[in-house]
Amino acid sequence: MQLKDYTKEFKYNWKLASPVMLGMLGHTFVSFVDNIMVGQLGTAELAAVSLGNSFMFIAMSLGIGFSTAITPLVAEADTAKDFIKGKSSFKHGLFLCTVLGILLFLMVFFAKPLMHLMKQPVEVVELAIPYLDLVAFSLIPLIIFQGFKQFGDGLSMTKYPMYSTLLGNIINIVLNYLLIFGKFGFPELGIVGAAYGTLVSRIIMVWHLWFLLKGKEKSKAFVTNIKFFVLDKLMLNKIINLGAPSAMQMFFEVAIFTAAIWLSGLLGKNPQAANQIALNLSSMTFMIAMGLSVASMIRVGNQKGLKAYYELRRIAFSLFLMGTMFAVSFALIFFLFHNQLPKLYVDFNDAKNLIDNTEVVSIASKLLIAAAIFQISDSIQVLVLGALRGLQDVKIPTMITFVSYWLVGFPISWFLGKEDAYGSFGIWLGLLAGLTTAAILLYIRFNHLTKKLIKVESV
Repeated sequence: MQLKDYTKEFKYNWKLASPVMLGMLGHTFVSFVDNIMVGQLGTAELAAVSLGNSFMFIAMSLGIGFSTAITPLVAEADTAKDFIKGKSSFKHGLFLCTVLGILLFLMVFFAKPLMHLMKQPVEVVELAIPYLDLVAFSLIPLIIFQGFKQFGDGLSMTKYPMYSTLLGNIINIVLNYLLIFGKFGFPELGIVGAAYGTLVSRIIMVWHLWFLLKGKEKSKAFVTNIKFFVLDKLMLNKIINLGAPSAMQMFFEVAIFTAAIWLSGLLGKNPQAANQIALNLSSMTFMIAMGLSVASMIRVGNQKGLKAYYELRRIAFSLFLMGTMFAVSFALIFFLFHNQLPKLYVDFNDAKNLIDNTEVVSIASKLLIAAAIFQISDSIQVLVLGALRGLQDVKIPTMITFVSYWLVGFPISWFLGKEDAYGSFGIWLGLLAGLTTAAILLYIRFNHLTKKLIKVESV
């Protein structure tokens, strides 16, 4: 097969993936704006947002990971033109996302005392707890939004979740400005103001996406007249069987990055703030790979519905190639500008915090070198994972992610991340090892499965 057989798919891949990328970037941009605005208050406030969001990342990973079960089921039903199956997949998925959103809120709300047991800086914990109360409640609208988003993705209507996310960003930025700093007569709430901005913007996002989908002929019948509590046990089980392993896959990856936040906290507030800067920057580039991963899930799901396994493999490889090209580009940007990018997050005109800010930028610039290297393995692992979800293969990949991140990555982060070893940089070397292991093992799994399917198809 020639290179053009893969590159000719780039245009459609981009058409499908770019709205998802912008929507994903929108989620991360909320955190980016919060960090930049909160960073003006001081390094303790930035570390507090980092600590509070570390709990949120774990909960979000479970909710977002679970919701991905909706996309391949809707994509397969859409290709087969089976409206009843598609609506059932969406309705049951939305019901489970709502229940899960409530449970995750309660989990985070009652987990707050753990902050005192984690040996984090006292000043940081006291700031983080009131922030977390409000942000935890925003999990409910966020996971419901994910249910609608994954449904829209499954119908290849990827631009509408993007519009809602962009609207949410605008509202979040405005409310942050008004409530963090107390502008135009609003109360000056500090980091709690950032939490209010996040909560309100997420509620509006849910309403706006439902409104858009209700207005489109292709999706109107799916999102109206939903008999929410008339449930089919078989469909619930099917979504749980797909969603639970997908949730665990995302949890295992996000949890190791969260562990990196906690390990950084053991080194002090400045290493923790530096870790947050590097994590936030690498999260934004990761959203490009996530967009292509969703496109991979949709397109593989479509080809699975057609039972066209040779085409499925060719299309998947076109996405893998495209993602790798993006990853190499971002790796170069991080490497070339590793000294400049962290400076966006701190105020060097703040004489009171100048020493702290200088140390934070120094640590973060080193972390960006590690982040530059793992751009490639991170992109490959999430793209292949998307393709495997499109094949509705979730159990073995879940085991692979656990082994990669927690039996390979975390022990390295723990051992090399101590103050008398490599400190923050050592923590990120563990992340790099885990991501690289996952990329290799997941690719082997996808390669094996698709060759097996093609062999059966040709018999």
